[in-house]
Amino acid sequence: MQSIEIGRLLRSGTTGFVAGCSVSQLDAPVFGGLVRAPLGNSYQVYGMIYDIHIDDDGLVRQLVTAGNVSEEVIADNRERRIVPVEMSVMTVGYEENGKVSHLLPPRPPLSLDKIHKCSNAELVNFTSAGRFGYFRHVLRSKDAPIGEMLAAHILQVGEAQTDSQWRDAAIQELITLLRDDYPMLMSVLGALGEVV
Repeated sequence: MQSIEIGRLLRSGTTGFVAGCSVSQLDAPVFGGLVRAPLGNSYQVYGMIYDIHIDDDGLVRQLVTAGNVSEEVIADNRERRIVPVEMSVMTVGYEENGKVSHLLPPRPPLSLDKIHKCSNAELVNFTSAGRFGYFRHVLRSKDAPIGEMLAAHILQVGEAQTDSQWRDAAIQELITLLRDDYPMLMSVLGALGEVV
């Protein structure tokens, strides 16, 4: 199984973390994607990307106002950019000694820990453990675009899953969890309607 490193941890807490990567690595992390931070001793933290952003710097501000910027200058700025692409990641579970749990981890990853994109096998392993317990972490988020994130996640996992019933079971679980929150249910189902 080929593991793809997509960045390194900038800061973290129990409920989430922010990782940075260079612009050249930007094709690997995707919105709604599942990532993992292996911490050694058969322990790793899983998270879901809910925001990817690129901050500006002084040079970019100058180039934007300069007018005719050559393609070489744009390419140079993108390839040698010092400011990292930042990914905000919501913690959705952890694995310890081969057992996946959809609870918050006992400890967060540390600064400069490597962040990896989950392979299809890792996606299936994490999402098949338990009964969609990680959805509760997503649904309680105040900062994330929940409907779009869940739609992107379900699309990605649905393509990796060998169980043809997984997607239907995931949607049914979301309907059950949101039955008392009609506006959120409609938002989530509206976004899912775009991908299912």
